[in-house]
Amino acid sequence: MEDDFNTVRDIMNEMEMAISNFESIQGRIERLSSYLEDGQFLKDFEADERGELPKDMSRGVLSEDALYDLLEDISEMRFRLKAIVDPSSDI
Repeated sequence: MEDDFNTVRDIMNEMEMAISNFESIQGRIERLSSYLEDGQFLKDFEADERGELPKDMSRGVLSEDALYDLLEDISEMRFRLKAIVDPSSDI
């Protein structure tokens, strides 16, 4: 039981930190979602394809599927968290 207690306590502490971090980035997630949905991403992607953006600029967000995949991962994580919190809900 001591081992179970220590394991659960340690993971709970890690989850607390992770959830706090996740809560703190909700505004960033919303900005990324809006960036994809409002068409600005596509404009920037096309400008990059035409060579109009500086070559030394980081462009991870402009890779073809990275932003979409990240937002899908976030949606899946929210789904999993909801299922853990309320396992009897019809998700």
